[in-house]
Amino acid sequence: MASRREFLHQGLCLSTLGAFSVPLTGCAATSAASKASTATAAGTDAGRSANVASRTPDRTHILAEPAGMAPPPDIFDAQALDLEFWLKPRTLSVIRPQSGEKAKVLYWRDGEVIDSAYQELCHILRDVNGKETAPIDPKLFETLWGTQAFVARYGIEQPLEILSGYRTAKSNARLIEQGVPAARQSLHIEGKAADIRIANLNAEVLGGLVRSFRQGGVGFYYRAGANGGWIHADTGLKRSWKG
Repeated sequence: MASRREFLHQGLCLSTLGAFSVPLTGCAATSAASKASTATAAGTDAGRSANVASRTPDRTHILAEPAGMAPPPDIFDAQALDLEFWLKPRTLSVIRPQSGEKAKVLYWRDGEVIDSAYQELCHILRDVNGKETAPIDPKLFETLWGTQAFVARYGIEQPLEILSGYRTAKSNARLIEQGVPAARQSLHIEGKAADIRIANLNAEVLGGLVRSFRQGGVGFYYRAGANGGWIHADTGLKRSWKG
């Protein structure tokens, strides 16, 4: 088994040489066919169905490992973080592809949320289609920041793409009418969910990391193409699924 340093070094070198379409992760999973565009992607969170437990993916199907480069088990495991990580100031860098907005917001410092920054982040995670803003669960921001800060330690410093944040009941119903598998009681409606992506990090690895924070539900959405898949993260019951 490769050491953490060897795995990261080799993965980054291969990425630079063009051997991987996404660094550190090997090829993206192809088990699910391309089902929707990025706009449609923002609307999926079917993991709240009653039989979700039976569809919980085995860990061996979540992390795609490059041949000959088996990573250490904790390479992207949030449980390996120390207290110092959680005490430092928290700056979240995000982008909303739908609106083209970009922001880098220091929202937490000295153990307290900065209210003006929190309001700014709530606006960024608003329902872009319904044009409404609602309070976002601070616990969700904790997971989003933790995910971004964790991968930044390995040289991945791209903004966190927010494909969907808060969603009005009307917008959610419209997605269902369009055939998108959105839950009727979606946690997006409660400001407790976000569909996210990080450039150069595929859905298998990103989802595995988000799940390791143990803050709520994680949905893995695999798609072919330049943008790859995305991850649904929420602060509801701890569960995971593939969509």
